[in-house]
Amino acid sequence: MADAPAPAAARPQSGVGTWFDHHLYSFVSSLGRVFRRPWATALTIGVMAVALALPLGLWLVLDNVSRLSGDVQQSREIGVFLAPGTSPERMQALAAEVAAREDVAEATLRTPEQGLQDLRERGGLGEAIDGLEENPLPGLLVVIPAGDGASLAAALRELPEADLVQDDAEWRQRLEDWLRFAARLAWVLAALLGLGALLVVGNTVRLDIQSRREEIGVLQLLGATDGFIRRPFLYLGAWYGLAAGALALALLAAAGLALRAPLAELAASYGSSFALQGFGVPRALAILAGAGVLGWLGASVVTGHYLRQTRPTEA
Repeated sequence: MADAPAPAAARPQSGVGTWFDHHLYSFVSSLGRVFRRPWATALTIGVMAVALALPLGLWLVLDNVSRLSGDVQQSREIGVFLAPGTSPERMQALAAEVAAREDVAEATLRTPEQGLQDLRERGGLGEAIDGLEENPLPGLLVVIPAGDGASLAAALRELPEADLVQDDAEWRQRLEDWLRFAARLAWVLAALLGLGALLVVGNTVRLDIQSRREEIGVLQLLGATDGFIRRPFLYLGAWYGLAAGALALALLAAAGLALRAPLAELAASYGSSFALQGFGVPRALAILAGAGVLGWLGASVVTGHYLRQTRPTEA
């Protein structure tokens, strides 16, 4: 009877497979260490989340204010209040003359009667208006400039019929200056608080390293590479960062829900449909990724410093 063939020797695992197994083990084991100390983990994530939520909240406010200022910028109207006593015929002729200018995109006349009717319908002053003996409102010429509104406003002020010319160009410029300053402030706060979040992760990972220093020493004596030793701590920092980013987004979403209704009521009282908007899905994912990278960097700095100090020297 012929001998049975010997079983084939198991193939050694490739370097890529070993590398993948190490990463998978570090990924799972680091997540287990996060849940093993729930109170310490909650404190770390909470501090990081607050540090991340402050600049993110400021950016969110700036984004909404920028949307509102964009609507203001699109409304580049110049209001020309006509002098009392200007006849309706002269108002119509003046509107046609202004509309014919090359630097004017559109000119619309609002007669005193139209203004009084709008005030009656929108202002809720019907009874008070009925008690007036005569219409006190002046004619209003609404001009939309085709180019530079400053030179046009200066020319409109020279009209004999112009009693008051209202141009908000200076106010819009001030608003842009404030928005630029606030954006710079947001970047400064993000840098400072991001550094604080990085230090929080680094300190937490440092404590975890200290609790496992004997295990790390044994691995170093057995010839484990620095990458093999530091890998679980890097994933631990990334988990902290991701959880803190998610909590920061949740805090901002809760704040947005608390403010959305009263802000909508305030905007409606001014005849506006402005509504508070939060971060979209792409931005939220980018924030989570950035928070994870921040936690990874904090863990990387601490573990790298520790391993450089404890690496055994060759005789």
